[in-house]
Formats: sequence, C-alpha cells, structure tokens
Amino acid sequence: QVQLVESGGGLVQPGGSLTLSCAASGIIVSIYSMAWYREAPGKQRELVAAVDSGTTKYADSVKGRFTISRDSAKNTLLLQMNSLKAEDTAVYYCNAGGRLAGSTYYVGGYWGQGTQVTVSS
Repeated sequence: QVQLVESGGGLVQPGGSLTLSCAASGIIVSIYSMAWYREAPGKQRELVAAVDSGTTKYADSVKGRFTISRDSAKNTLLLQMNSLKAEDTAVYYCNAGGRLAGSTYYVGGYWGQGTQVTVSS
C-alpha cells in the first residue's frame, strides 16, 4: 500500500523560504517518478516540479526559486521554496507513480493529502 504524507507548510512572509517534505511508504522514492503539484483557491491543480532519474522539470513560474530533490535515506521527496510570493499560496500535493518524458510529466496515481502554504505579510 502506497502512502504519501506531506509536511512543512505554513505561513511565511513574501521573500521567505519553506521546505516541503513528502514521506513515502510502499514505494522507493529514489526510483519512482515523483512530482509536486499545487492548487490555489478557484484554480486548477497545476504541476510545480517533477523529478525522474535525475531529470527535473519546473513550472516557469517557479524556475530559479524552487528546487525538487529526493532524500534516499529518509525515502522522502523535498521541495525547497525560496523567494516566495503571494501567488505561491496554495495547497501543495505530492504525486508518485507518474512518468517524466521529455518536458512532460504524466501524473501518477498516488497522491498525498496536501499541505497548506500561505505567503502573506
């Protein structure tokens, strides 16, 4: 049984930083294609970043500010978020089991419950 549990969200001021974690069980994070999505109020869920076999993909809106990585020792997916903006406010979800082919991430069937990130002064 696959389980993904996100943590690390919270309230942060514009320009601040947060690191989100997605602890996985039932899969090996280091060999699975994984991604972070976010969903803001009134908007569709969108891809933020994906990783697969050392290849990464980022949404244009977060390039240069966010970094996706994997901690094999903890079997955890990470998202380091710097220079946060109000428009980054959303619920962030971890996704696993997809596939990153070229510049396209095909969403997997496993989701976490989400963690709220609020960027506000």
